[in-house]
Amino acid sequence: MKRNTIDIITLGCSKNLVDSEKLMHQLELNGYKVTHDSDHPQGEIVVINTCGFIGDAKEESINMILEFCQAKEAGRLKKLYVMGCLSERYLQELTLEIPQVDKFYGKFNWNELLADLGKVYKSELAIERTLTTPHHYAYLKISEGCDRKCSYCAIPIITGHHVSRPMEEIIDEVKLLVSEGVKEFQIIAQELTYYGVDLYKSQKLPELIEKIAQIPGVKWIRLHYAYPAHFPEDLFRVMREHDNICKYIDIALQHISDKMLNKMRRHVTKAETYRLIEKFRREVPNIHIRTTLMVGHPGETEEDFAELKKFVKQVRFDRMGAFAYSEEEGTFAAQKYEDSIPPEVKQQRLNELMTLQQEIASELSTAKIGKEFKVIIDRKEGDYYIGRTQFDSPEVDPEVLIKVSEGTLNIGDFYKVKVIDADNFDLYANVL
Repeated sequence: MKRNTIDIITLGCSKNLVDSEKLMHQLELNGYKVTHDSDHPQGEIVVINTCGFIGDAKEESINMILEFCQAKEAGRLKKLYVMGCLSERYLQELTLEIPQVDKFYGKFNWNELLADLGKVYKSELAIERTLTTPHHYAYLKISEGCDRKCSYCAIPIITGHHVSRPMEEIIDEVKLLVSEGVKEFQIIAQELTYYGVDLYKSQKLPELIEKIAQIPGVKWIRLHYAYPAHFPEDLFRVMREHDNICKYIDIALQHISDKMLNKMRRHVTKAETYRLIEKFRREVPNIHIRTTLMVGHPGETEEDFAELKKFVKQVRFDRMGAFAYSEEEGTFAAQKYEDSIPPEVKQQRLNELMTLQQEIASELSTAKIGKEFKVIIDRKEGDYYIGRTQFDSPEVDPEVLIKVSEGTLNIGDFYKVKVIDADNFDLYANVL
């Protein structure tokens, strides 16, 4: 057990990761040595940043907490703290059920941890953080919370109302990160397109992204988690006019059947969804669209599912994830609908949808053979350098593999490559 060492474990999404990075920096300013997601945590203090989004994520968070409770009981750990979405949502229950944890914090009051350790939170350095990602890219969180009330989603219950960060503060953070060597920004929020409505009384995402694009040193900007209803269409122009905005959008569509969209409270129709996708592709040529779909929501019939499959076949998404509905207490769906679709039916639909997408993704990848792309190099692994094109977000999308025998490449630098092969997921390329 190393004195003055704190291990931080982050579960869940990149939005949680940003909170962990900010906490790490504050702890380091106060003299602690901090490790992140260490394979062998050795500090005398552990902080677990939990996820509470769906059943599987909650289970993972609980198991991680219990694992460290055992370490504490065995004397391998002095203090155990828990923060994040799960403890925001179940603060009282967790405090009663897992007394071995020294203290539970929610999602927004983790800075109190410093006071409890007898240290000071330096609010004037609130935009500073210690990156856990490779130093050439960072996640940039532009807001918290969500005002959309989708039937199945617990996020608004956990995070509360949508709160946009002031534009000036975000711009300052980008400039600071650029000065530290960051070239690529993954713009994230629970819901990007609502940005600015609370602060400026209108959707300001296009203006914000344009301002970030004009900062010298910002090489790539990628947008995550947009919402299809009332999409701020000036964003098309901004994406077209700035070369450093990746031709990429991550927009969760969830379903296509009008009946299901209505049951899910998505405030968008099938016709509007098709129109939006068509507009994306017309206004931003060669854009790669990533989406997330859901199967097994209460009320989904075989006809609804057939419609969803037809949608996937027609639209041919460049990137797609899917998940099966899991009932989340407190949500509209949990209160109003019976979770009547058997788990094995949900799983079968999920498998069918993903198999369909795998074929499409494979065909789209194969079509890239012989083409040239700009890639950024993330890391070296075995016999390969691993990079990404502008169409690939870290952790979730395909990668580009370049043989080390090609010559020395620098991590974080851009190279022009030619694709020579593709497998089910990744591309293989030579440097030009």
